[in-house]
Amino acid sequence: MNTMQLLVRQDRLATTRWREVADADLLAGQVQVRIDSFALTSNNITYAAFGDEMNYWQFFPTQEVGWGIIPVWGFGEVVRSRHTDVPVGQRLYGYFPMASSVVLTPQRVRADGFSDAAAHRAQLHQVYNQYLRTDADPLYTPDTEAVQSLLRPLFVTSWLIDDFLADHEFFGASTLLLSSASSKTAYGTAFQLIQRGGLEVVGLTSSANKAFCASLGCYSRVLGYDELDQLATATFCVYVDFAGNADLRRTIHTRFANLKYSCSIGGTHVQQLGSAKDLPGPRATLFFAPAQVKKRVADWGADEFGRRLVQAWRNFSTQAAGGDSPWLSVQYSRGLDAALAAYSQVLGGRGDPRVGHVVSLADAP
Repeated sequence: MNTMQLLVRQDRLATTRWREVADADLLAGQVQVRIDSFALTSNNITYAAFGDEMNYWQFFPTQEVGWGIIPVWGFGEVVRSRHTDVPVGQRLYGYFPMASSVVLTPQRVRADGFSDAAAHRAQLHQVYNQYLRTDADPLYTPDTEAVQSLLRPLFVTSWLIDDFLADHEFFGASTLLLSSASSKTAYGTAFQLIQRGGLEVVGLTSSANKAFCASLGCYSRVLGYDELDQLATATFCVYVDFAGNADLRRTIHTRFANLKYSCSIGGTHVQQLGSAKDLPGPRATLFFAPAQVKKRVADWGADEFGRRLVQAWRNFSTQAAGGDSPWLSVQYSRGLDAALAAYSQVLGGRGDPRVGHVVSLADAP
Protein backbone atom coordinates (compact mmCIF):
# COMPACT_ATOMS: atom_id res chain seq x y z
CA MET A 1 0.00 0.00 0.00
CA ASN A 2 1.23 3.48 -0.88
CA THR A 3 0.31 6.83 0.66
CA MET A 4 -0.86 9.82 -1.35
CA GLN A 5 0.07 13.24 0.01
CA LEU A 6 -0.99 16.70 -1.19
CA LEU A 7 2.05 18.98 -1.24
CA VAL A 8 1.61 22.76 -1.28
CA ARG A 9 4.13 25.45 -2.14
CA GLN A 10 4.63 27.31 1.12
CA ASP A 11 4.94 30.69 -0.60
CA ARG A 12 2.27 30.07 -3.28
CA LEU A 13 -0.59 28.17 -1.72
CA ALA A 14 -2.42 27.68 -5.01
CA THR A 15 0.52 25.64 -6.35
CA THR A 16 0.05 21.99 -5.44
CA ARG A 17 1.04 18.49 -6.49
CA TRP A 18 0.37 14.94 -5.40
CA ARG A 19 3.20 12.79 -4.10
CA GLU A 20 3.03 9.01 -3.80
CA VAL A 21 5.14 7.50 -1.02
CA ALA A 22 5.74 3.78 -0.61
CA ASP A 23 4.79 2.55 2.85
CA ALA A 24 7.85 1.27 4.69
CA ASP A 25 8.00 -1.37 7.39
CA LEU A 26 6.92 -0.04 10.76
CA LEU A 27 9.43 0.33 13.56
CA ALA A 28 8.72 -1.08 16.99
CA GLY A 29 6.15 1.14 18.73
CA GLN A 30 4.74 2.66 15.53
CA VAL A 31 1.26 2.45 14.00
CA GLN A 32 -0.07 3.33 10.56
CA VAL A 33 -3.40 5.14 10.45
CA ARG A 34 -5.57 5.15 7.33
CA ILE A 35 -7.07 8.66 7.18
CA ASP A 36 -10.70 8.03 6.28
CA SER A 37 -11.92 11.62 6.15
CA PHE A 38 -10.89 15.15 7.05
CA ALA A 39 -12.39 18.63 6.96
CA LEU A 40 -11.22 21.46 4.73
CA THR A 41 -12.06 24.91 6.09
CA SER A 42 -10.59 28.39 6.19
CA ASN A 43 -8.87 27.24 9.38
CA ASN A 44 -6.62 25.02 7.29
CA ILE A 45 -5.80 27.98 5.07
CA THR A 46 -4.80 29.82 8.25
CA TYR A 47 -2.45 26.95 9.13
CA ALA A 48 -0.78 27.40 5.75
CA ALA A 49 -0.77 31.21 5.83
CA PHE A 50 0.92 31.17 9.25
CA GLY A 51 2.87 27.98 8.59
CA ASP A 52 6.30 29.47 9.25
CA GLU A 53 5.34 31.86 12.03
CA MET A 54 3.37 29.26 14.01
CA ASN A 55 5.35 26.14 13.00
CA TYR A 56 2.41 24.42 11.30
CA TRP A 57 4.63 23.18 8.46
CA GLN A 58 6.72 21.24 10.98
CA PHE A 59 4.01 18.77 11.99
CA PHE A 60 4.26 16.75 8.78
CA PRO A 61 7.56 17.68 7.11
CA THR A 62 8.04 16.82 3.44
CA GLN A 63 11.86 16.89 3.33
CA GLU A 64 11.45 19.01 0.18
CA VAL A 65 12.51 22.64 0.50
CA GLY A 66 9.65 25.04 -0.13
CA TRP A 67 6.94 22.37 -0.06
CA GLY A 68 4.66 21.61 2.87
CA ILE A 69 1.70 19.49 3.92
CA ILE A 70 -1.22 21.33 5.47
CA PRO A 71 -2.53 19.78 8.70
CA VAL A 72 -6.20 18.84 8.87
CA TRP A 73 -8.59 17.47 11.49
CA GLY A 74 -10.35 14.19 10.87
CA PHE A 75 -10.88 10.52 11.60
CA GLY A 76 -8.85 7.46 10.82
CA GLU A 77 -8.35 3.82 11.67
CA VAL A 78 -5.22 1.92 12.66
CA VAL A 79 -4.44 -0.50 9.81
CA ARG A 80 -0.98 -1.65 10.90
CA SER A 81 0.42 -1.73 14.41
CA ARG A 82 3.63 -2.56 16.21
CA HIS A 83 2.38 -1.07 19.47
CA THR A 84 0.81 -3.48 21.94
CA ASP A 85 -1.61 -0.88 23.37
CA VAL A 86 -2.88 0.56 20.07
CA PRO A 87 -4.42 -2.30 18.10
CA VAL A 88 -5.41 -2.60 14.47
CA GLY A 89 -8.99 -1.43 14.09
CA GLN A 90 -8.70 1.36 16.68
CA ARG A 91 -10.59 4.42 15.44
CA LEU A 92 -8.99 7.81 16.15
CA TYR A 93 -9.79 11.51 15.96
CA GLY A 94 -6.93 13.94 15.60
CA TYR A 95 -4.56 16.15 13.65
CA PHE A 96 -3.53 14.51 10.39
CA PRO A 97 -1.66 15.43 7.22
CA MET A 98 -3.63 16.05 4.03
CA ALA A 99 -2.91 12.50 2.93
CA SER A 100 -4.38 9.02 2.72
CA SER A 101 -2.42 7.67 5.71
CA VAL A 102 0.17 8.58 8.32
CA VAL A 103 2.62 6.78 10.60
CA LEU A 104 2.44 7.72 14.29
CA THR A 105 4.56 6.77 17.30
CA PRO A 106 2.20 6.55 20.29
CA GLN A 107 3.48 7.53 23.71
CA ARG A 108 1.77 8.28 27.02
CA VAL A 109 -0.94 5.85 25.97
CA ARG A 110 -4.12 6.18 28.00
CA ALA A 111 -7.59 4.69 27.90
CA ASP A 112 -8.83 7.72 25.94
CA GLY A 113 -5.89 8.20 23.57
CA PHE A 114 -2.20 8.93 23.19
CA SER A 115 0.39 11.47 22.05
CA ASP A 116 2.60 11.17 18.99
CA ALA A 117 6.23 10.81 19.99
CA ALA A 118 7.75 11.49 16.56
CA ALA A 119 11.03 13.32 17.10
CA HIS A 120 10.14 16.24 14.79
CA ARG A 121 7.01 16.97 16.89
CA ALA A 122 8.72 16.95 20.27
CA GLN A 123 9.02 20.75 20.48
CA LEU A 124 5.57 21.45 18.99
CA HIS A 125 2.55 22.13 21.15
CA GLN A 126 1.06 19.00 22.66
CA VAL A 127 -2.54 20.05 21.95
CA TYR A 128 -1.91 19.18 18.30
CA ASN A 129 -0.11 15.93 19.12
CA GLN A 130 -3.06 14.25 20.87
CA TYR A 131 -5.04 11.44 19.25
CA LEU A 132 -8.33 10.40 20.81
CA ARG A 133 -9.83 6.92 20.78
CA THR A 134 -13.37 7.43 19.57
CA ASP A 135 -14.72 4.68 21.85
CA ALA A 136 -13.62 6.73 24.89
CA ASP A 137 -14.29 10.24 23.57
CA PRO A 138 -17.18 12.05 25.31
CA LEU A 139 -17.78 14.28 22.27
CA TYR A 140 -17.92 11.41 19.76
CA THR A 141 -20.95 9.91 18.05
CA PRO A 142 -20.50 7.79 14.89
CA ASP A 143 -23.18 9.60 12.91
CA THR A 144 -21.65 13.06 13.40
CA GLU A 145 -18.04 12.49 12.29
CA ALA A 146 -18.35 15.01 9.46
CA VAL A 147 -19.74 17.72 11.74
CA GLN A 148 -17.04 16.99 14.30
CA SER A 149 -14.28 17.25 11.69
CA LEU A 150 -15.68 20.53 10.39
CA LEU A 151 -16.68 22.30 13.58
CA ARG A 152 -14.99 20.73 16.57
CA PRO A 153 -11.43 22.11 16.21
CA LEU A 154 -12.80 25.47 15.09
CA PHE A 155 -15.27 25.66 17.94
CA VAL A 156 -12.59 24.81 20.49
CA THR A 157 -10.69 27.86 19.20
CA SER A 158 -13.89 29.94 19.29
CA TRP A 159 -14.62 28.87 22.84
CA LEU A 160 -11.08 29.75 23.91
CA ILE A 161 -11.19 33.17 22.20
CA ASP A 162 -14.41 33.99 24.05
CA ASP A 163 -12.89 32.78 27.31
CA PHE A 164 -9.67 34.74 26.72
CA LEU A 165 -11.58 37.96 26.07
CA ALA A 166 -13.84 37.44 29.09
CA ASP A 167 -10.80 36.60 31.22
CA HIS A 168 -9.46 40.06 30.33
CA GLU A 169 -12.86 41.73 30.85
CA PHE A 170 -12.96 42.50 27.12
CA PHE A 171 -10.16 45.00 27.66
CA GLY A 172 -12.70 47.56 28.80
CA ALA A 173 -14.71 47.45 25.56
CA SER A 174 -18.34 46.48 25.00
CA THR A 175 -18.25 46.24 21.18
CA LEU A 176 -16.52 43.32 19.48
CA LEU A 177 -15.70 43.55 15.75
CA LEU A 178 -15.32 40.13 14.10
CA SER A 179 -13.98 40.02 10.55
CA SER A 180 -14.67 37.15 8.15
CA ALA A 181 -17.96 36.81 10.02
CA SER A 182 -19.20 33.99 7.78
CA SER A 183 -16.29 31.74 8.74
CA LYS A 184 -17.05 28.93 11.15
CA THR A 185 -14.52 30.07 13.77
CA ALA A 186 -15.93 33.59 13.69
CA TYR A 187 -19.56 32.61 14.10
CA GLY A 188 -18.61 30.06 16.76
CA THR A 189 -16.98 32.90 18.68
CA ALA A 190 -20.02 35.12 18.15
CA PHE A 191 -22.28 32.31 19.39
CA GLN A 192 -20.35 32.28 22.67
CA LEU A 193 -20.02 36.05 23.03
CA ILE A 194 -23.66 36.90 22.42
CA GLN A 195 -24.76 34.60 25.25
CA ARG A 196 -22.88 36.72 27.78
CA GLY A 197 -25.19 39.69 27.37
CA GLY A 198 -24.18 43.33 27.50
CA LEU A 199 -21.95 43.05 24.43
CA GLU A 200 -22.46 44.29 20.90
CA VAL A 201 -21.08 41.61 18.59
CA VAL A 202 -20.60 43.09 15.12
CA GLY A 203 -19.95 40.77 12.20
CA LEU A 204 -17.87 42.20 9.35
CA THR A 205 -18.17 40.38 6.04
CA SER A 206 -18.46 40.73 2.29
CA SER A 207 -21.71 42.01 0.82
CA ALA A 208 -22.34 38.54 -0.62
CA ASN A 209 -22.33 36.96 2.85
CA LYS A 210 -24.28 39.58 4.80
CA ALA A 211 -27.60 37.76 4.55
CA PHE A 212 -26.09 34.48 5.69
CA CYS A 213 -24.38 36.07 8.70
CA ALA A 214 -27.55 37.92 9.69
CA SER A 215 -29.56 34.69 9.45
CA LEU A 216 -27.41 33.03 12.11
CA GLY A 217 -28.78 35.21 14.88
CA CYS A 218 -25.50 35.30 16.79
CA TYR A 219 -24.43 38.79 15.68
CA SER A 220 -25.93 41.97 17.11
CA ARG A 221 -25.60 43.37 13.60
CA VAL A 222 -23.75 42.58 10.40
CA LEU A 223 -21.88 45.16 8.32
CA GLY A 224 -20.12 44.96 5.00
CA TYR A 225 -16.45 45.80 4.95
CA ASP A 226 -17.35 49.11 3.31
CA GLU A 227 -19.88 50.03 6.02
CA LEU A 228 -17.56 50.77 8.94
CA ASP A 229 -18.79 54.35 8.87
CA GLN A 230 -21.96 53.09 10.56
CA LEU A 231 -19.92 52.71 13.75
CA ALA A 232 -18.89 55.82 15.67
CA THR A 233 -15.17 56.49 15.63
CA ALA A 234 -15.25 56.88 19.44
CA THR A 235 -16.59 53.32 19.95
CA PHE A 236 -14.74 51.41 22.65
CA CYS A 237 -14.05 48.20 20.76
CA VAL A 238 -11.95 45.08 20.35
CA TYR A 239 -11.01 43.78 16.91
CA VAL A 240 -11.06 39.99 16.51
CA ASP A 241 -9.41 39.41 13.17
CA PHE A 242 -10.18 36.15 11.38
CA ALA A 243 -9.52 37.59 7.91
CA GLY A 244 -5.91 38.71 8.23
CA ASN A 245 -6.62 41.41 5.64
CA ALA A 246 -3.84 43.96 6.12
CA ASP A 247 -5.76 46.87 4.58
CA LEU A 248 -8.87 46.17 6.66
CA ARG A 249 -6.76 45.88 9.81
CA ARG A 250 -5.12 49.24 9.14
CA THR A 251 -8.49 50.85 8.43
CA ILE A 252 -9.88 49.62 11.75
CA HIS A 253 -6.79 50.63 13.70
CA THR A 254 -6.89 54.07 12.09
CA ARG A 255 -10.62 54.69 12.36
CA PHE A 256 -11.33 53.68 15.95
CA ALA A 257 -9.57 55.92 18.44
CA ASN A 258 -10.70 53.71 21.33
CA LEU A 259 -9.63 50.37 19.92
CA LYS A 260 -8.67 48.59 23.13
CA TYR A 261 -7.22 45.34 21.78
CA SER A 262 -6.48 43.80 18.39
CA CYS A 263 -6.60 40.01 18.36
CA SER A 264 -5.20 38.26 15.29
CA ILE A 265 -6.71 34.80 14.74
CA GLY A 266 -6.56 33.75 11.11
CA GLY A 267 -5.89 34.51 7.49
CA THR A 268 -8.99 33.70 5.45
CA HIS A 269 -8.20 36.61 3.07
CA VAL A 270 -5.06 34.95 1.75
CA GLN A 271 -4.49 37.42 -1.06
CA GLN A 272 -4.66 40.41 1.32
CA LEU A 273 -2.34 39.22 4.07
CA GLY A 274 0.35 41.66 5.11
CA SER A 275 2.40 43.12 7.91
CA ALA A 276 0.76 44.17 11.18
CA LYS A 277 3.65 46.48 12.06
CA ASP A 278 3.49 50.25 12.50
CA LEU A 279 -0.25 50.37 13.11
CA PRO A 280 -2.01 53.11 15.07
CA GLY A 281 -3.38 51.98 18.42
CA PRO A 282 -2.69 48.65 20.12
CA ARG A 283 -0.31 46.09 18.70
CA ALA A 284 -2.03 43.35 16.71
CA THR A 285 -1.44 40.28 18.90
CA LEU A 286 -1.59 36.73 17.56
CA PHE A 287 -3.94 34.50 19.56
CA PHE A 288 -2.47 31.08 20.34
CA ALA A 289 -5.22 28.75 21.54
CA PRO A 290 -2.96 26.18 23.27
CA ALA A 291 -1.71 28.88 25.65
CA GLN A 292 -5.27 29.53 26.85
CA VAL A 293 -5.83 25.77 27.19
CA LYS A 294 -2.77 25.55 29.42
CA LYS A 295 -3.94 28.46 31.56
CA ARG A 296 -7.46 27.16 32.03
CA VAL A 297 -6.37 23.61 32.80
CA ALA A 298 -4.17 25.13 35.50
CA ASP A 299 -7.04 27.33 36.73
CA TRP A 300 -9.85 24.78 36.66
CA GLY A 301 -8.22 21.36 36.45
CA ALA A 302 -8.42 19.05 33.46
CA ASP A 303 -11.75 17.45 34.43
CA GLU A 304 -13.57 20.77 34.84
CA PHE A 305 -12.00 22.11 31.65
CA GLY A 306 -13.29 19.07 29.80
CA ARG A 307 -16.76 19.30 31.35
CA ARG A 308 -17.18 22.94 30.33
CA LEU A 309 -15.94 22.30 26.82
CA VAL A 310 -18.22 19.29 26.29
CA GLN A 311 -21.28 21.25 27.40
CA ALA A 312 -20.40 24.22 25.21
CA TRP A 313 -19.77 21.94 22.21
CA ARG A 314 -23.11 20.22 22.61
CA ASN A 315 -24.93 23.54 22.73
CA PHE A 316 -23.14 24.87 19.67
CA SER A 317 -23.24 21.72 17.51
CA THR A 318 -26.96 21.30 18.17
CA GLN A 319 -27.55 24.85 16.98
CA ALA A 320 -25.16 24.73 14.02
CA ALA A 321 -25.96 21.30 12.60
CA GLY A 322 -29.47 20.56 13.85
CA GLY A 323 -32.98 21.87 13.43
CA ASP A 324 -34.92 22.76 10.30
CA SER A 325 -32.43 25.37 9.09
CA PRO A 326 -28.90 24.25 10.04
CA TRP A 327 -25.99 26.62 9.64
CA LEU A 328 -23.90 23.85 8.09
CA SER A 329 -24.43 21.55 5.11
CA VAL A 330 -21.79 18.87 4.53
CA GLN A 331 -20.36 18.42 1.03
CA TYR A 332 -18.34 15.22 0.55
CA SER A 333 -15.42 14.96 -1.86
CA ARG A 334 -13.79 11.60 -2.64
CA GLY A 335 -10.66 10.99 -4.66
CA LEU A 336 -7.70 13.12 -5.72
CA ASP A 337 -9.39 15.38 -8.26
CA ALA A 338 -12.36 16.12 -6.00
CA ALA A 339 -10.07 16.79 -3.05
CA LEU A 340 -7.99 19.26 -5.05
CA ALA A 341 -11.13 21.01 -6.29
CA ALA A 342 -12.39 21.37 -2.72
CA TYR A 343 -9.02 22.75 -1.59
CA SER A 344 -9.02 25.30 -4.43
CA GLN A 345 -12.53 26.42 -3.55
CA VAL A 346 -11.72 26.88 0.14
CA LEU A 347 -8.42 28.64 -0.67
CA GLY A 348 -10.24 31.04 -2.96
CA GLY A 349 -12.94 31.77 -0.40
CA ARG A 350 -15.57 30.83 -2.94
CA GLY A 351 -18.86 29.07 -2.50
CA ASP A 352 -21.79 28.97 -0.12
CA PRO A 353 -20.74 29.77 3.47
CA ARG A 354 -23.20 27.11 4.68
CA VAL A 355 -21.21 24.39 2.94
CA GLY A 356 -18.57 22.44 4.83
CA HIS A 357 -16.12 20.31 2.84
CA VAL A 358 -15.25 16.81 4.04
CA VAL A 359 -12.63 14.97 1.99
CA SER A 360 -11.62 11.34 1.72
CA LEU A 361 -8.47 10.02 0.03
CA ALA A 362 -8.68 6.55 1.50
CA ASP A 363 -9.67 4.98 -1.82
CA ALA A 364 -7.04 6.83 -3.81
CA PRO A 365 -4.86 4.41 -5.80
